[in-house]
Amino acid sequence: MKFVKILLGLTLILTTATTFARDTKHMYSIQEALESADFKSRLYPDIALYFGEQPHPKVVKSLGSYPTNKKTNAFNKSDIEACQWVLLSALLTLQERAQKEGGNAVVNINSYYKKNTFSSETEYECHAGAFVAGVALMGEVVTLAD
Repeated sequence: MKFVKILLGLTLILTTATTFARDTKHMYSIQEALESADFKSRLYPDIALYFGEQPHPKVVKSLGSYPTNKKTNAFNKSDIEACQWVLLSALLTLQERAQKEGGNAVVNINSYYKKNTFSSETEYECHAGAFVAGVALMGEVVTLAD
């Protein structure tokens, strides 16, 4: 009888754990995120961002490609709210890297979740769970011609 109780307890724990282990993949609009007040007031205006194959001025110097892998607390937030917040964090990290390396832009920004590249000029990939949301990006830090 004790064995049955233990087995039932373990089954309940494993069932509950998988219920909370949500990992929903979302594709959200980059433009919608960039137009929000949080983005406009927090992103560095002097470090340009170009997604996917967006056209940009001529690259004078490439300073390397850099990944970001950001997570945020998603508790009590909608998936889109959590994903936009963590996208902001990832973009700020790329802009800070550009400043550190002496660049003025980040080009070829792609989603890079679990090292799988998704390139788009209009969408980014975000994975949201019950408690955490994550965005991973890869971007090339460059100096662009004026």
